[in-house]
Amino acid sequence: MRIACWSGPRNISTAIMRSWSSRKDTYVIDEPFYAYYLNETQYKHPMYNEILNQYSIDYNEIVNLLTGRIPKNKKIFYQKHMAHHIFELNNIDWIKKCKNCILIRHPKEVIASYKDKNQIKSVLDLGYYQQCEIIKLLKKTNESYIIIESSDLLKNPNKALNDWCKKLNIDFDTSMLQWEKGKHPNDGIWWKHWYDNVIGTTGFQEFEEKDITIENQYDSIYNDSMRYYKYLQDFKL
Repeated sequence: MRIACWSGPRNISTAIMRSWSSRKDTYVIDEPFYAYYLNETQYKHPMYNEILNQYSIDYNEIVNLLTGRIPKNKKIFYQKHMAHHIFELNNIDWIKKCKNCILIRHPKEVIASYKDKNQIKSVLDLGYYQQCEIIKLLKKTNESYIIIESSDLLKNPNKALNDWCKKLNIDFDTSMLQWEKGKHPNDGIWWKHWYDNVIGTTGFQEFEEKDITIENQYDSIYNDSMRYYKYLQDFKL
């Protein structure tokens, strides 16, 4: 089984990757389209040159990896994806070979967190539009999918992960609730910059409601994000 989890930035996607990697039957891969995305956009993210030198920038080559043989003789191939890394939205039929999950977080929380790490140029940098396009493709051909709100998972990880596994028709494993602290072997080399909130954890952190105010300069991006976010919310698990 291949599980493709499509998130936006500054969500709990790395913690969820940790969760799935705790299963003995699961192999995980970390943002396989990141180098491709950086090469397409020429965005000079931290470690830009190192990432391009170490990872594939060939879309078809990456797709072949993701749809080919499951590595390490595991039963499950969990793929952590950033939805905004995909540009070939007219060439994503390959995702039908996966069990697709859309991970969403309220735009206020995403914008407030991401702007401190990176520049936000448009709503396309946050993944909501791409997530909607993925859902539209899957609905068109009656393919199943799961939408999970990150706050729901943090409020009750046991229930959320149980429900997810039931939808996938696999057994829930309590090992998914905890993991070893520190860097993990399947982390992308970008962990040094992006994973500071996860490296010190051994499990999901409690959800914390925050009072967030979005600066006026992000009003347009926020409003566009909310329109897509509300569409996605209608289908969540």
